[in-house]
Amino acid sequence: MIKSHKLVKAYGEGELQLTVLKSLNVEIEDGEFLAIVGPSGAGKSTLLYQLSLLDEPTSGTVHFDDIDTSLLSQAERTALRLNRMGFVFQDYALLPELTAEENVALPMLMQGMDKKAALKGAGKALERVGLLDKRVNLPSQLSGGQQQRVSIARAIAHHPHVLFADEPTANLDSTNGELVMEAFKALHKEGQTIVMITHEEEYARHARRVLSIKDGQIVGDVRKK
Repeated sequence: MIKSHKLVKAYGEGELQLTVLKSLNVEIEDGEFLAIVGPSGAGKSTLLYQLSLLDEPTSGTVHFDDIDTSLLSQAERTALRLNRMGFVFQDYALLPELTAEENVALPMLMQGMDKKAALKGAGKALERVGLLDKRVNLPSQLSGGQQQRVSIARAIAHHPHVLFADEPTANLDSTNGELVMEAFKALHKEGQTIVMITHEEEYARHARRVLSIKDGQIVGDVRKK
């Protein structure tokens, strides 16, 4: 589904240039649950931003379903993200004035879906993460773990080809962190492709494949049987 070739990301120029990703070749297959791990500053989130088209590489290419994304316009990249990718971030990124149901429906409305259909889809997504009974609650009325599960529902409501998660358990206690991971495992069992960044080994073990990065280079790639 996703393939990078000689992916380089550098910041700054001349003597001050810092190369964060150093010619990475990564292939992610349809239906995989991949955890990308490594110490702080290893380049994990930078890699996720490249693979998910949230940022552009200094050199190298990223292919998504055989599409060379370097040939796409900004509008085409945005459309690809909106329609075929879902995102979960560590800070939840929920709009405080909207209910859980409205937050989940928002991406579908942005795709042009009518409100009734979007709210119906939001309800189904909230049910999948066990929060249908919280659909009219505002984010401020939810725990951190519940807010993160709402953000997962929002990310999957439009049935994305791939779900990207950047440190989804970073702001959660161990109990809520495990609930989020159980939600990911259930989604993966249904065939959802998941790419997750984490620095916590206890959560990486839930993935079926673990890619280890250090100093912008791949130092390990383990697939579970």
